[in-house]
Amino acid sequence: MAFRGQYEHSLDSKDRLTIPARFRAALDEGVVLVAFLDSCVAVFSTSGYEKFTDEVLGGLSPLGRRGRMMVRRFNATAQDESLDSAGRVRLAKHLIEHAGLEGACVVVGADDHLEVWSPERWSEHYSEISEQAERMAEELAGEPGE
Repeated sequence: MAFRGQYEHSLDSKDRLTIPARFRAALDEGVVLVAFLDSCVAVFSTSGYEKFTDEVLGGLSPLGRRGRMMVRRFNATAQDESLDSAGRVRLAKHLIEHAGLEGACVVVGADDHLEVWSPERWSEHYSEISEQAERMAEELAGEPGE
């Protein structure tokens, strides 16, 4: 299942986030929460995180400093969780602090995972994406910019 769309949710008083209903079945095997890049929290299915680590981190040399650092960066901040009967998942304090989450959150689909953003950080980041989208598309297509 591809994760798509934007959803407004909130952390409750016990630091739990309700996962959008349409994605709960895809995450019923369990989730891996990770302090992701760009100051957000990534929510992967367990198998999705294994695929991510195999494809992205698995190709890094354990003998190289940068490879070891990236493996540690992702796995040290990862947290295995499961959805409760109400479709909620608890976020650890280090993840909440990493993403600057306080109450309101934006849950964003990112194809193979979800991302949890503070509304302010998401707004800033999405503005940057919008401003650069055309240039990035041209670069990715191999065409020089104007």
